[in-house]
Amino acid sequence: MLGAEPAKQVADKTWGASPRIAAAARVAGSTTGSLISILGACAQALFCHLLRRFRVEQMNDMLKIASKTPSGLRYYSGTEAHLRRAVIDAVIEVFDGWSYDEIITPSIDYYSLFEDGMGHDEAAHAFRFTDTDGHLLTLRPDVTSSVARAAATLMSNHERPLRLSYAANVFRQRSYSRTEWRRESLQLGCELIGLPGPKGDMEMLAIAVEVLERLGLQGNFRITLNNVEIFNGLVEQLGLDAISADQLRCLISTRDSAGLELFLSQHAPSFAENGLFSHHTQFSDKRKTLAEAQRVITNRRSLLALDSLEWLRNMIDSLGLSESFEIDFGDLSRLDYYTGLTFKIYVAGMGVLVGSGGRYDELTANFGLPEPSVGFVLDLDSLVKALTLKNSAFREMLHRNPLRVEANNLAALFSEARQRRSNGERIQIGS
Repeated sequence: MLGAEPAKQVADKTWGASPRIAAAARVAGSTTGSLISILGACAQALFCHLLRRFRVEQMNDMLKIASKTPSGLRYYSGTEAHLRRAVIDAVIEVFDGWSYDEIITPSIDYYSLFEDGMGHDEAAHAFRFTDTDGHLLTLRPDVTSSVARAAATLMSNHERPLRLSYAANVFRQRSYSRTEWRRESLQLGCELIGLPGPKGDMEMLAIAVEVLERLGLQGNFRITLNNVEIFNGLVEQLGLDAISADQLRCLISTRDSAGLELFLSQHAPSFAENGLFSHHTQFSDKRKTLAEAQRVITNRRSLLALDSLEWLRNMIDSLGLSESFEIDFGDLSRLDYYTGLTFKIYVAGMGVLVGSGGRYDELTANFGLPEPSVGFVLDLDSLVKALTLKNSAFREMLHRNPLRVEANNLAALFSEARQRRSNGERIQIGS
């Protein structure tokens, strides 16, 4: 047995680095005088000390994480947020001018909705999670699929055609990139449901042109046209399975001539020898593009698609819009729901798409009957970037200086402030 004094000395000598532990040891020693009690108390105090340190370090780590924004996401404030709002308002105003009613879709939905609509590969980029009922949900990676469901279910009895527009955030997981790496973006889009044929296609193209012109991008944008049935007809003619067709699509989209020749030599020697397929994918919009394509392509499915493009091309020419459009047979979409016309929107000096769209006549069949449908979306971030590069009026919006209102008398101060606001002036109350 050790007395209280020796126990105190042992505790001070052994645990002097931790006053709290030393105090616990002295208490144990003076109470029982037992070495076992001293060690037990010391161990308990040491555990509490280490647990406290762990919690402090854990909290510090959490604070470090919470103080940062996740990669691929960001804040918008001040003049930048004001510019984004101005673009949204301008685009929605054009949509409204063509009688497109705004629709707001759920931000969270069933994953199967988008897997069936976009296709497995594209939907796989969605943020997925399970709810308390065990259903697989996702943050919306696409708006068109959701609008198509609403048209086929909630609006099934509404008069056709339906004209719907939206401004909605979409969320997609993407591999890291030094440029344009975003996992959340805002899409501005419109969908025309229930109007078949080239008339609906032309309406979409006319709206897209007006939006870009309203934003002051005249002469700076180009819309490329294609029809997925041209590609589908050639794949059918070659007898390719789904995996081979997807490989071919990738080779065409990346314009990999060497890889395309190798693929064709393995899967379609006659096409490789005659240069039909590779020639088809290399066409750019010269005046003889369609005629040349119609000469070298022989299957009926592709030829019908070429006829549809020819009609659109003639209509575009008659409207005096030829310089804003070109046909690009190598510009293929990876979204599975497109069934006819596809188009992509580019702005000079930009390395990314500003928008895209096309016809998707089979998408509503996932929820009932198929309906002829066509639409397009614009990416807000890309639009804003294009405007800051090409439109001086929008650039000036980034440097808005408010009128400072000051007065010694508060009544006079706010009287003047209200008067200036009634005149539409941007003010700031002096501090």
